[in-house]
Amino acid sequence: MSPLTEQEIRASFVNCSKGEAKRLNVPRDLADQPWDDLDFLGWRDPQSRTRGYLVAEHDGAPYGVVLRASDAGGNVPRKNLCSLCLTPHSAGGVALLVAPRAGKSGQNGNSVGTYICADLQCSLYVRGRKKTDMGRLPESLPMEQQVERLQANLGAFLARVG
Repeated sequence: MSPLTEQEIRASFVNCSKGEAKRLNVPRDLADQPWDDLDFLGWRDPQSRTRGYLVAEHDGAPYGVVLRASDAGGNVPRKNLCSLCLTPHSAGGVALLVAPRAGKSGQNGNSVGTYICADLQCSLYVRGRKKTDMGRLPESLPMEQQVERLQANLGAFLARVG
């Protein structure tokens, strides 16, 4: 992924107003992000445990979505699998993240959701730069194809957003 500036990130959001995009909390450590290893920049809002943000290159341009994490079942002790990167996590490591759809549909209350690594670090899990307490599932695919699968799953989710 190409490095992005705070201004580019704020301008990329498709499922919130420009005012909301101006007020959201952008990571302060943009210069320190491992951009070469990222398929998307994802972060949770430090001021709200239920808000998250994801910015990816989609159709050749930065494409940002605001996400909301479900509070339901937060204390259920179960194992989960991220639907983007297929990384297994113990309880709390995967969250149902819901994005309002872009445009009129989202303004009418329509949304799409999927189970994603709660810390939004899928790119680093696939590349082995970050590990869970459960490790990765054994796979016959080389890492390059696992990255391609992550990108395809991400692209399908972003297409559903709008």
